[in-house]
Amino acid sequence: MKHLLAAAFCLVAAPALASDDDIIKVQASGDVATTMDRLEEAVTGAGATVFARVDHAAGAASVDMVLDDEQLLIFGNPKLGTPAMQDDALAGLYLPLRVLVYKDGEGQVWLAYEDPEEMLDELSIPDDAEYVKMMTGALAKLTSAAAGN
Repeated sequence: MKHLLAAAFCLVAAPALASDDDIIKVQASGDVATTMDRLEEAVTGAGATVFARVDHAAGAASVDMVLDDEQLLIFGNPKLGTPAMQDDALAGLYLPLRVLVYKDGEGQVWLAYEDPEEMLDELSIPDDAEYVKMMTGALAKLTSAAAGN
């Protein structure tokens, strides 16, 4: 019975999970902290607001658990996010934007974020919304700068 419930949950939850195609990964040089520092500098240098920097590994350590280095930056620009939320208030579930910087099992550091077009695809957002194109371009530029390659 437990397996049946688990399978049913997976079928129901599957549409809400991001597929690998929806996640953009950028290989970085340097460690997680340095890469995140570069990302935060690029974000603030571009005039966006940093709302939070979450250190998942520190959170795990606070409860005596171990997690590889992993930090999340939450940031945005009201000039881009507000029009999205005006078109569909549910865009507020996805905004502000987020970039995860993490170290994989082989020790490689990555920046990862969800493709804005895919992220907002199920909402009442026009397919040709200029702000989605601008979010996509900004994320590519910011993560490239942070990657240090």
